[in-house]
Amino acid sequence: MKQAVMYGGGNIGRGFIGALLSQSGYEVTFIDVAEPVVNALREKHEYPVRYVSSAGHEDVIIRNVTAVNGNDAEAASEVIANCDIMATAVGARILKFIVGNIVAGLRKRWARTDKPLNIIICENLMDANLIVEKMLKEQLTEEECKIFDERVGLVEASIGRMVPVQTDEMKDGDPMRVCVERYGFLPTDKAAFKGEIPEIKNMVPFAPFDFYIKRKLYIHNMGHATCAYLGDLLGLEYIYQSIDVPEVRIVVQNAMIESAMALHKKYDVALDGILMHITDLLHRFTNAALKDTCKRVGGDPGRKLSPADRLIGSASLALEQGVTPAYIALGAAAGLKRYIDEAEGMEQGMDAAKKVLAEVSELKADSKLAGMILAMYEQILAGKSLKELLVAADEVKASSIHDII
Repeated sequence: MKQAVMYGGGNIGRGFIGALLSQSGYEVTFIDVAEPVVNALREKHEYPVRYVSSAGHEDVIIRNVTAVNGNDAEAASEVIANCDIMATAVGARILKFIVGNIVAGLRKRWARTDKPLNIIICENLMDANLIVEKMLKEQLTEEECKIFDERVGLVEASIGRMVPVQTDEMKDGDPMRVCVERYGFLPTDKAAFKGEIPEIKNMVPFAPFDFYIKRKLYIHNMGHATCAYLGDLLGLEYIYQSIDVPEVRIVVQNAMIESAMALHKKYDVALDGILMHITDLLHRFTNAALKDTCKRVGGDPGRKLSPADRLIGSASLALEQGVTPAYIALGAAAGLKRYIDEAEGMEQGMDAAKKVLAEVSELKADSKLAGMILAMYEQILAGKSLKELLVAADEVKASSIHDII
């Protein structure tokens, strides 16, 4: 049986990528440092995944799995050396801690075979392939770097499946159960593979892959964050509650359409396909069974307000392509409020907002985007209702001479 390594046995590792690899005929070895997860996979060689929706759920069993502990460098490097395909889903901040085991595994592999290894990088991180390459090559010799370039494919992936924090209720008596939505496509960078592209269930190799990365970040992630931050303004706990508010749905939908128009112009990709994707996302946000919270989806607002990330990045791309991001700016303003609310010792006010946009978002005070966000933020501070904020965004949109459909 073909061998796969899934580095990371968390929600995405077990609930998505590892499951796809198993269902594609691979024996999957998870590498993780969580002993309960490692021990359970070793003992049972299977785990349950539950597809949940507002209409009910369906359980499937993922088989042909095992695990090694990532703290056991010898065991971890050995499975990497012998596998046919590998993927990572550990979280951007953990990547640096797994590099040593990957390097050791590559060295063992190169001593035994010249067979290429493709590593599918399933991290919510811009330019993840370049970041991982830099980390790995820092520990390789000059000669090893040449071998690396010839035999290792670092393949970016776009993770569209929504997998929330797993509650005890979701686990339903089994700590290994992962509840997920049914959506399960895995777009990957077609040009990054070395050798034959493996056959993996629901994997969609695509080039140029930058479009898929931007579509995920600037439509899905941006819309999700906007929904969360508007939910914050309304005092709502769950994403499905927020998207059920008509004004929230209108803002989120229009913000995603702004990004869609920008992506259509930049990449010359058909607009109808992107709009169908937006319709699908809006429906998926209503999935009450996921119990995804505004707190989780809107977490780490500083990262989400950074220059190239979902809110500022999508708005900047829109402006670059002649699209006025009126609704994205409203989402960014709500995110700005979340950031300031959570910042220790920072008082609400326009001065604080200007400071955050300058230091976190790297926007010049006199830039058009900063002006749009600050105008919305000022109205939020004034206690304007969401209906009034929507009207304000509508007026900005209507006055634009650039947004022509």
